[in-house]
Amino acid sequence: MRARNPLFAAILLCAATLAITTICTAPAFAQDKAPAKAHAYITDAQGKMIGVAALSAVKGGGVRIVVTVNGLMPGMHGIHIHTVGKCEGPAFASAGGHFNPEMKMHGKDNPMGPHAGDLLNITVDAKGKAKATLIASGVTLAPGPNSLFHDGGTALVIHAGPDDYKTDPAGNSGARIACGVILQ
Repeated sequence: MRARNPLFAAILLCAATLAITTICTAPAFAQDKAPAKAHAYITDAQGKMIGVAALSAVKGGGVRIVVTVNGLMPGMHGIHIHTVGKCEGPAFASAGGHFNPEMKMHGKDNPMGPHAGDLLNITVDAKGKAKATLIASGVTLAPGPNSLFHDGGTALVIHAGPDDYKTDPAGNSGARIACGVILQ
Protein backbone atom coordinates (compact mmCIF):
# COMPACT_ATOMS: atom_id res chain seq x y z
CA MET A 1 0.00 0.00 0.00
CA ARG A 2 1.38 3.39 -0.97
CA ALA A 3 0.60 6.41 1.21
CA ARG A 4 -0.15 9.54 -0.82
CA ASN A 5 -0.03 11.96 2.09
CA PRO A 6 3.51 12.50 3.54
CA LEU A 7 2.13 13.11 7.07
CA PHE A 8 0.11 9.90 6.90
CA ALA A 9 3.22 8.04 5.70
CA ALA A 10 5.20 9.42 8.65
CA ILE A 11 2.44 8.35 11.06
CA LEU A 12 2.45 4.85 9.58
CA LEU A 13 6.25 4.65 9.87
CA CYS A 14 6.18 5.69 13.53
CA ALA A 15 3.31 3.29 14.24
CA ALA A 16 5.21 0.41 12.60
CA THR A 17 8.31 1.26 14.60
CA LEU A 18 6.33 1.48 17.85
CA ALA A 19 4.51 -1.77 17.14
CA ILE A 20 7.84 -3.53 16.92
CA THR A 21 9.57 -1.92 19.89
CA THR A 22 6.76 -0.39 21.99
CA ILE A 23 9.39 2.20 22.90
CA CYS A 24 9.59 5.77 21.67
CA THR A 25 12.01 8.27 23.16
CA ALA A 26 12.16 12.03 22.79
CA PRO A 27 15.01 13.25 20.59
CA ALA A 28 17.49 15.90 21.65
CA PHE A 29 16.11 19.43 21.34
CA ALA A 30 18.02 22.59 20.52
CA GLN A 31 16.95 24.91 23.35
CA ASP A 32 17.80 28.08 21.41
CA LYS A 33 14.83 27.82 19.01
CA ALA A 34 11.16 27.44 19.85
CA PRO A 35 9.06 25.36 17.47
CA ALA A 36 5.58 26.69 16.73
CA LYS A 37 4.16 23.16 16.58
CA ALA A 38 4.72 19.68 17.95
CA HIS A 39 2.99 16.30 17.83
CA ALA A 40 2.67 12.96 19.61
CA TYR A 41 1.78 9.56 18.16
CA ILE A 42 -0.32 7.84 20.82
CA THR A 43 -0.01 4.08 21.28
CA ASP A 44 -1.82 1.61 23.49
CA ALA A 45 -0.21 -0.89 25.88
CA GLN A 46 0.38 -3.36 23.03
CA GLY A 47 2.25 -0.75 20.96
CA LYS A 48 -0.59 -0.19 18.46
CA MET A 49 -1.00 3.40 17.33
CA ILE A 50 -4.46 4.59 18.39
CA GLY A 51 -4.21 8.30 17.82
CA VAL A 52 -2.30 11.50 17.41
CA ALA A 53 -2.02 14.82 19.22
CA ALA A 54 -1.18 18.09 17.49
CA LEU A 55 0.34 20.76 19.73
CA SER A 56 0.71 24.44 18.93
CA ALA A 57 1.80 27.53 20.81
CA VAL A 58 -1.03 29.78 21.98
CA LYS A 59 -0.59 33.51 21.51
CA GLY A 60 -0.18 34.97 24.98
CA GLY A 61 1.13 31.72 26.49
CA GLY A 62 0.37 28.06 26.83
CA VAL A 63 -0.05 25.21 24.37
CA ARG A 64 -3.15 24.02 22.50
CA ILE A 65 -3.39 20.23 22.26
CA VAL A 66 -5.79 18.64 19.77
CA VAL A 67 -6.09 14.93 20.62
CA THR A 68 -7.72 12.39 18.31
CA VAL A 69 -7.88 8.77 19.52
CA ASN A 70 -9.67 5.58 18.56
CA GLY A 71 -10.02 2.20 20.25
CA LEU A 72 -10.44 3.25 23.88
CA MET A 73 -13.15 2.20 26.31
CA PRO A 74 -16.12 4.59 26.26
CA GLY A 75 -16.33 7.15 29.04
CA MET A 76 -14.18 9.85 30.56
CA HIS A 77 -10.40 9.49 30.73
CA GLY A 78 -7.75 11.55 32.45
CA ILE A 79 -4.99 12.84 30.18
CA HIS A 80 -1.83 14.51 31.38
CA ILE A 81 1.57 15.71 30.24
CA HIS A 82 4.19 13.54 31.93
CA THR A 83 7.73 14.56 32.73
CA VAL A 84 9.73 12.03 30.68
CA GLY A 85 9.62 11.61 26.90
CA LYS A 86 9.56 7.83 26.99
CA CYS A 87 6.63 5.45 26.40
CA GLU A 88 7.50 1.87 27.28
CA GLY A 89 4.42 -0.36 27.39
CA PRO A 90 2.49 -1.92 28.79
CA ALA A 91 2.30 0.29 31.94
CA PHE A 92 4.10 3.42 30.62
CA ALA A 93 5.83 3.97 33.99
CA SER A 94 8.80 5.19 31.94
CA ALA A 95 6.91 8.47 31.32
CA GLY A 96 7.44 9.45 34.97
CA GLY A 97 5.02 11.59 36.94
CA HIS A 98 3.05 14.62 35.82
CA PHE A 99 5.03 17.52 34.38
CA ASN A 100 5.34 19.76 37.43
CA PRO A 101 8.26 22.21 37.23
CA GLU A 102 6.67 24.52 39.83
CA MET A 103 6.23 21.71 42.38
CA LYS A 104 2.48 22.20 42.90
CA MET A 105 -0.16 19.70 44.00
CA HIS A 106 -2.43 17.94 41.48
CA GLY A 107 -5.59 19.29 39.93
CA LYS A 108 -7.39 22.43 38.87
CA ASP A 109 -9.70 22.12 41.92
CA ASN A 110 -6.82 21.73 44.40
CA PRO A 111 -5.97 25.05 46.12
CA MET A 112 -2.28 24.00 46.00
CA GLY A 113 -2.38 23.03 42.31
CA PRO A 114 -2.38 22.38 39.45
CA HIS A 115 0.63 20.66 37.92
CA ALA A 116 1.69 22.30 34.65
CA GLY A 117 0.83 18.98 32.94
CA ASP A 118 -2.71 18.66 34.31
CA LEU A 119 -5.37 18.74 31.59
CA LEU A 120 -9.14 18.37 31.43
CA ASN A 121 -10.61 14.89 30.89
CA ILE A 122 -11.42 13.61 27.41
CA THR A 123 -14.69 11.82 26.64
CA VAL A 124 -14.62 8.69 24.49
CA ASP A 125 -17.87 7.91 22.65
CA ALA A 126 -19.63 4.54 22.36
CA LYS A 127 -17.54 3.69 19.27
CA GLY A 128 -14.27 4.18 21.19
CA LYS A 129 -13.44 7.51 19.55
CA ALA A 130 -12.58 10.89 21.00
CA LYS A 131 -11.47 14.25 19.70
CA ALA A 132 -10.72 17.02 22.16
CA THR A 133 -9.03 20.39 22.16
CA LEU A 134 -7.23 21.09 25.42
CA ILE A 135 -5.25 24.10 26.62
CA ALA A 136 -2.15 23.60 28.80
CA SER A 137 -1.66 27.13 30.12
CA GLY A 138 1.34 26.27 32.32
CA VAL A 139 3.61 24.92 29.57
CA THR A 140 5.45 26.21 26.53
CA LEU A 141 7.15 24.95 23.40
CA ALA A 142 9.80 27.67 23.92
CA PRO A 143 12.97 27.25 26.00
CA GLY A 144 12.66 27.63 29.77
CA PRO A 145 11.67 25.71 32.89
CA ASN A 146 8.13 24.98 31.64
CA SER A 147 9.26 23.82 28.19
CA LEU A 148 7.84 20.55 26.90
CA PHE A 149 11.24 20.06 25.29
CA HIS A 150 13.38 20.06 28.44
CA ASP A 151 16.24 17.57 28.65
CA GLY A 152 14.58 14.13 28.55
CA GLY A 153 11.41 15.39 26.89
CA THR A 154 7.76 14.91 27.86
CA ALA A 155 4.88 12.59 26.96
CA LEU A 156 1.09 12.64 26.83
CA VAL A 157 -0.48 9.84 28.88
CA ILE A 158 -4.12 8.74 28.82
CA HIS A 159 -5.50 6.99 31.92
CA ALA A 160 -8.17 4.32 32.34
CA GLY A 161 -10.54 6.52 34.35
CA PRO A 162 -11.47 10.17 34.79
CA ASP A 163 -9.35 12.66 36.70
CA ASP A 164 -11.14 14.03 39.79
CA TYR A 165 -9.13 17.29 39.43
CA LYS A 166 -7.98 17.39 43.06
CA THR A 167 -6.39 14.20 44.43
CA ASP A 168 -2.60 14.23 44.45
CA PRO A 169 -0.63 12.90 42.62
CA ALA A 170 -2.79 11.89 39.61
CA GLY A 171 -6.46 12.63 40.32
CA ASN A 172 -7.37 8.97 40.96
CA SER A 173 -7.42 8.50 37.18
CA GLY A 174 -6.23 4.90 37.27
CA ALA A 175 -3.82 2.93 35.13
CA ARG A 176 -1.93 4.42 32.21
CA ILE A 177 -3.47 2.93 29.06
CA ALA A 178 -1.95 4.97 26.23
CA CYS A 179 1.10 7.16 25.72
CA GLY A 180 2.73 9.38 23.12
CA VAL A 181 6.11 11.11 23.24
CA ILE A 182 5.86 14.83 22.41
CA LEU A 183 8.06 15.51 19.38
CA GLN A 184 8.93 18.53 17.21
